[in-house]
Amino acid sequence: MPRHPDPDLEQRVLDAAHALWKRGGESALTMRAVARAAGSNTPAVYRRFKDREDLVRAVLRRVAARIRDEFEVGNTIEGMAEAYIDSALRQPHEYQLFYSHARWLSPAKRSGPELRPIRDSRPNFGFLEQQLATRLGGSPEDHTQLALALWAVLHGTVMLLLPKSIPEGHEKQLRRACRISVQALLDRASVFTEKCDS
Repeated sequence: MPRHPDPDLEQRVLDAAHALWKRGGESALTMRAVARAAGSNTPAVYRRFKDREDLVRAVLRRVAARIRDEFEVGNTIEGMAEAYIDSALRQPHEYQLFYSHARWLSPAKRSGPELRPIRDSRPNFGFLEQQLATRLGGSPEDHTQLALALWAVLHGTVMLLLPKSIPEGHEKQLRRACRISVQALLDRASVFTEKCDS
């Protein structure tokens, strides 16, 4: 009797890989462990994902999609900024794992001096550029520098909050400083819309 493809297997594999990755990081994510956790076998996993790196990329895209969903709840850029930090603080291990492996989302560097735009490997970055263009005018590409500045402020804030790098009791002050910085960047948006030569 011929085998019938399991239509739910890819979802189960991704669920299992995501759970293993969140619990044990990259070292916990072997194809055999994923297959076992998904109730399948290793060859079936390899039929859906060519290798472990391909599977990790799928997990990273899933995390990026969840972050995007949380961004969209924010409605405004300021709300998106708050949602970004709240999401990282709710799932700190996943946040740190994501950024320690996010380079795997990047396409290979082109030959020549020109770099690929960040949005090519970070769809949420492109979403932020689009939101800035909607709010401030111009095209998304006009707001790359501003989007980078906002990302730097938010990621820096998260990385101070997660390992508790600031003195205890100052978390609210840091969050407030972050909000002020985001607002200042938005208020001075024209500085960041200029093309950067470097």
